[in-house]
Amino acid sequence: MEAKMSESRKTKLDELLGDPMVQLVMARDQVRPDDLRRMLERDRRRLMDKQMIPPAHVIAACQAGSFCS
Repeated sequence: MEAKMSESRKTKLDELLGDPMVQLVMARDQVRPDDLRRMLERDRRRLMDKQMIPPAHVIAACQAGSFCS
C-alpha cells in the first residue's frame, strides 16, 4: 500500500528508512516499514486533531532542519 514517491518528494522518513543500518535494526526488532509509517501517521493525525502547538524548541529545530513543509 506504500505509494511510490518521486525523488523530489522523498521525505526525511524515506531517507531514514532507506538507511541500511536502520533497516538492519528494524529487521532485528521485527519492525516493518509500512507498520511504522501507519503508526506515525495515526499519531500525527491524533495530534493534529488535538490542535497541539509544539514547544518552541521543536518548532525551531523543525525549521532549522527543513523538516517542516
